[in-house]
Amino acid sequence: MNELQEQTHRLFEEFLSKDYFHPNDIIVIGCSTSEVAGGSIGKNGSSAIAAAIFDGLYPLAKAHGLYLAFQCCEHLNRALVVNREIMEYYHLEEVSAVPHDHAGGAMASYAYRHLSEPCLCETIQAHGGWDIGETLIGMHLRSVAVPLRLSSRTLGEARLNAAYTRPKLIGGERAKYSLDVESALGC
Repeated sequence: MNELQEQTHRLFEEFLSKDYFHPNDIIVIGCSTSEVAGGSIGKNGSSAIAAAIFDGLYPLAKAHGLYLAFQCCEHLNRALVVNREIMEYYHLEEVSAVPHDHAGGAMASYAYRHLSEPCLCETIQAHGGWDIGETLIGMHLRSVAVPLRLSSRTLGEARLNAAYTRPKLIGGERAKYSLDVESALGC
């Protein structure tokens, strides 16, 4: 488990080093601990694997001033475990459930038991995310998600996909996407 925690920490440090994120941004984490162990999603959840991943992510997120949201499985409609602080800061709507290994999943259940003031929100629009084991986090990302390739495509035995989001580019051929003072003044 130490190796998994170290791998998680190293890859999350790489993810955060890309400078796509700012304090108070939300990173959604979808994780099948069964897939990390080499099994099939939803079949053999592991609190020990969840602990190793949580311990690899949470201190770094906190140090960078980021919020983590842990996605539950489909049995809880992919609700998200967050600290109450996030819910209040982003004016999210709370839903009632307590995730456990067989309804919510091992990762969400572990997060619920280890966050300071856990609660569940039904939806979120995160600034980035990690999908560990193809748990389908896309519904919780902002509109324009961009794949972010890390040095490893796996965490344990699970496929790892990472993404950041960016604002939509609007306006067509006349639009500018950065401030160019001379052009803006017609010089």
